[in-house]
This record gives sequence, structure tokens and C-alpha cells, in this order.
Amino acid sequence: MDNIVAIILAGGQGERLGILAVERTKPAIPFAGKYRIIDFTLSNCVNSGIYNVAVLTQYQPRSLTDHIGIGLPWGFARPDGKIQLLHPYLAREEGRDWYRGTADAVYQNLQYIEEQGVGLVLILSGDHVYKMDYADMVRFHEKNQAEVTLAVTRLPREELHEFGTVTMDESGQVTGFQEKVKEPKSDFVSMGVYLFQKDILRQLLEEDAQRRSSKHDFGRNIFPQLVGNCRLFAYNFEGYWRDVGTIRSYWEANMKLLEVPPSITFSSDWPIRTKEDEPKPPAIVSQRGEVINSMISHGCVIEGRVENSVLSPGVRVAPHAVVKHSIIMNDTVIGRESVVDYSILDKEVVVEPNCYIGFGDDFQPNREQPKALNSGITVVGKGARIPEGMTIGRNCAIACNVMEKDFRGSLVPSGETVRAKRHRVARRE
Repeated sequence: MDNIVAIILAGGQGERLGILAVERTKPAIPFAGKYRIIDFTLSNCVNSGIYNVAVLTQYQPRSLTDHIGIGLPWGFARPDGKIQLLHPYLAREEGRDWYRGTADAVYQNLQYIEEQGVGLVLILSGDHVYKMDYADMVRFHEKNQAEVTLAVTRLPREELHEFGTVTMDESGQVTGFQEKVKEPKSDFVSMGVYLFQKDILRQLLEEDAQRRSSKHDFGRNIFPQLVGNCRLFAYNFEGYWRDVGTIRSYWEANMKLLEVPPSITFSSDWPIRTKEDEPKPPAIVSQRGEVINSMISHGCVIEGRVENSVLSPGVRVAPHAVVKHSIIMNDTVIGRESVVDYSILDKEVVVEPNCYIGFGDDFQPNREQPKALNSGITVVGKGARIPEGMTIGRNCAIACNVMEKDFRGSLVPSGETVRAKRHRVARRE
């Protein structure tokens, strides 16, 4: 598709993901073993025939920039391909961030969009997990002579309050849009996938930029005012889609990959591409090792037991160690006779022998982050070292680069947080 440019919003801070997003933006967080969250959106673009892509960054962009590079793994290095990482160019003013909202992020890059010489602008979120052919949405948009089309999907009622909900008539024309209300009128939610006629987009964003009362957000400010004022249509997407913006939803989305059938299949007909950090040998499961219903990436060495878990490349599980219902990221080591249960361990964590992470049946929320850690999941930050014999309860947060001397005693009760007592140089992202 030559008449379209895709703009990926990838600057989100991911506050609800806690220490997983301290040193990286949300789209750069590992997912499904060897991938990053943004890999799904990037792969959707190239699989849909869209090779003109811009990625808007902001918060902690280094990890994302290193991951994407010139876009070689996704095919953007071809002669007719282009991927551009666009960083905020307005200086930070007192009391104001670089981008004031999602709409403002695109508004500040209108000149770049104009330079592409296209008629359609596809705006995407870089922090959702799904496989979607955007070409089908473009055909729907053109068939209905729409000025603006947004993709929608159905979600359970208990999740609707976290999203913008959409009502529409039989033809798909939008009749109502409500942003994150307690009693929504529809179970169709906006997926954060928007298709605009370029001239309409420019007009809308220029008008919004002048409104002092606006939050400059597509969901809050742009779409509600479009209802009844333009040809606004909703494209119904029936495949799997997941917002992984919380610890619980991130953990659940990874666990869904282990179901039969899995929520997302990694097949050659719609490949999910990624940057391979470094060559690693195939995974090894020793004679004493046992793997049950788990996703094990290359470079892993399993000498203990792994059950219902997702392991990124280079993870080592020592003899008599047990990992269950957990997500273990790159190059983490689980020591002999240690147990990791219902937990997320970031990259390069070292768990010494005889530890228990995710211990007990006390599920009180984390004292410092009750909204982020309240479902029983314990999170250990990148580069942390858990000393021998340590027991860590539920809903705990162990910050990045924590060392043995940062712990008080051999027990971290449920709901507690452990932070590093001195600054350490951050490890690789």
C-alpha cells in the first residue's frame, strides 16, 4: 500500500507496569519469550504491506531505539521501505511534558506526515498484542467512503471501564463514543487503531491544538466530537487483542500463549518478527530437567522443573529448582533448590540457592503500589540479586539492581518493596 503512512505511538511510560517500565518504555518490554511488545505492531505493518512507518518515542527511548534500529528484521531496509524514529523536538517547559497527549504527539509531527505525500494516515499503539491485517481495514474504510475509521473489538463487561467504548449502526457508522465510563452503553472498545484521511486529520489536530481546555488525546477529545459531524466508521476486529498495560494483564497475556489453542500462534503465514539480540544455541533440557506446558526460548538450560511458564533466551534453571506460573526474562539464573511461583523476573536477575519467590497465601496489595501489585504476582527488577535462603511473599516489588545488602533479614513479607540503597549503573535493556 503506497498511499499510506503508519504512525506508531510508542512513548508510553507504563506506570501501571511498575518496575518493569522503570528503564524502558512499555512497547520495549519483552513478551512471549524472545519478542518485545512492539514487535506485534511492526509485524502487522509489514505483513499488511505497509513499509512506510514512523515510531513516535518519548519516555526512556534508548531500549526501543536499539531494538528497532533501521528495521532490518521486519524488512524496512528494502528499497521501498522506511522506518523513522521521531523523538520529541520541543524543549520541556516547566509543568509540561514534551507531548501533552496522543493527539498532540501526532500534531507535532504533521510536517513529517505531509512530507510523505500520502492520502491516508494509520495511527497505531505500540503496546498492544494482536495480529491484524490493516489492509482489510483500509478496504472497509474506502468501501464506506469514510473520513475516519477506528478498529473496535468486544471485551468482557468487567474490563470495559478501562477503554473507550463505541456504539454504531448496522452499517458500522459510529453513533456514540464514551471514554472510560463506569456504565458504558456498548461492549465494543476502541483498539487504538485509527485510520484518517490525511486532510481531515490535519484539520482536527490543528483545531484541537488551539483548545486550552483539551487534554489533546484521541479518546478523550478527538473522537467524541466526531460523532455526527463526519463519516466516522467502526471496523469490527474479531481476532485476539490484548492491552498489556498492567502487571496482571501482562502476566495473563503471556499465560494465554500456553493454552490449547494458544491466544496467538507464531506461524509462517503471519510471522511475528523481532531483533535477535545475540546468537544462542538451542535450549537444553537435561536428564534431570522437566518442562511442562511452558514456552522455552533458545539458549535456556533447564536442569530443574519448569511448569506453566514463559522463559526468554538464556535463562538457566539449576537442579532441583522449580519455576511455575511465572515469566522469566533474558539471562536470569534460578539457583539450586529455589522456587519461583506466580512471579515476573526481569532480565539478568540472579536467584541464589534455596530461595522462595512468591511464597505463601497472603495476597494483601503492595503498600507502595496497591493499584499495580494486587493480584498476587511478585515482580523482581532487572539486574537484581536475591541472596541465598531469601523468602519473598506475594505482591512484592524488588527494584532493579537490588543487592544482598539491600535486604533486611531473610524474609520480605507480602506487599513489601525492596529498593537499592545506593545508585548502580543500569545494565543493558
